[in-house]
Amino acid sequence: MTVDDPQRTARAPQSGGGERARKKVLVSAMLGNVVEYYDFSLYGTLAVIISRQFFPESNATVGLLSTYAGVVLAYALRPLAGMVLGPLGDLKGRRFVLILTLAVMSIGTAGIGLMPTYAAIGIFAPILILFCRVLQAIGASVEYTTAANFIFEHDRGNRRNFLAGLSVASTSVGPLLSTLACYLVISLMPEQAFNTWGWRIPSLLAIPMALVGSYIRRHVEETPEFKEVAEAAKRSKVKQTPFRTAVRYHWREMLKAIGLGAGQRVGSFVIQAYFVTAMVNAGFAASNALLASLLTYAIGPIPAIWGGKIADRYGAKLPLVVGYGLFVVLTVPTFVAIGSDSLVLAIVAVVAFTFINNFVGAPLTTAYVMSFPPEVRSSASALNYNIGTTLLGSTAGMVAVWLFDLTGTNTAFGWYMTAICAVSVLVSLFAMPAAVDEQRRTGEQGA
Repeated sequence: MTVDDPQRTARAPQSGGGERARKKVLVSAMLGNVVEYYDFSLYGTLAVIISRQFFPESNATVGLLSTYAGVVLAYALRPLAGMVLGPLGDLKGRRFVLILTLAVMSIGTAGIGLMPTYAAIGIFAPILILFCRVLQAIGASVEYTTAANFIFEHDRGNRRNFLAGLSVASTSVGPLLSTLACYLVISLMPEQAFNTWGWRIPSLLAIPMALVGSYIRRHVEETPEFKEVAEAAKRSKVKQTPFRTAVRYHWREMLKAIGLGAGQRVGSFVIQAYFVTAMVNAGFAASNALLASLLTYAIGPIPAIWGGKIADRYGAKLPLVVGYGLFVVLTVPTFVAIGSDSLVLAIVAVVAFTFINNFVGAPLTTAYVMSFPPEVRSSASALNYNIGTTLLGSTAGMVAVWLFDLTGTNTAFGWYMTAICAVSVLVSLFAMPAAVDEQRRTGEQGA
């Protein structure tokens, strides 16, 4: 059997070593997620500042839309980068790609922190900012799915959703650190100093984080499952085409995974890139908006891990249907609360929204990655995750700004997200990727 055989199914991963080795693998993967989400959430958190620093100030709405265009550009390029780096993970190894993505992503973030403003270099400022976003996009294109794959393939299959929950939890730590950094800087220094140069400090903090992450990743082993696939490919002497094989034989499962994650993709980028802007537009102080954002990331790991444990015990469908059902009911009230004059009500709504979004994250991560056999897993997971992220997640900020400018309220965007979550409920009920439904039974058999 060659590694291009479409009938080959994923097997329960075998442990790559002792408990200490598995913990090291888990830390290396999660730390990369921390850096990735630190970088991307930082851009969203500082969107208002960036729009003033690197774009013309003649029209605030245009400047903010231009800033969110940077978000869209970065994610529009992610599927293209994933088409290169995803197959690279199937051909050269998961570990190789994880080291590469961390380096490229961090260079982009540090570049934003060092960039001259529009007042200093004119039109070159937004051009260079967009270039830094391109670097971030390349680095982040396969970071999350490859890191999750790295964890799964180093561990046995009886707790995949729990491990996925830990991976999702780490994505809250990055934004927590970026928001905390912004909050501390904006609170401890005069507003003028922050607007002039203080906002650069959080971007430059990505450098030491990346150095630590890179060191750890260089000292972990490649996954046993990839080694086995690579050895089989070497023996077969057949040219491997993982991307073509993934698209040709696994496109149905990729479409299911995209539909399954649609609502959560929008929700994630609302949390990372729009809640602060929405609260500022509603009249709340920037420091209070950052405090609300900080609380969302502080509670984020709890529902992620809880949702993973429930999925392992009762199946993935339960947390997905419950979570998306709550989104359908509560998304519009969330944005109504943000538009109110009550800071307490707005913060409670934002935190509850985050709880639901992270609760469905673990089974979604399992679906993104484990729906595919190991020989094409990196290619297929990178493609389905990035397509959904680009089409739905990355455009959320621009859609929200446009609808607010059109209607004067954030409630319109709430209805937009509600419709997308309804689609994900239907996929959860009637089109769940087959491999995800089988994970609990597979784990019980392998335990």
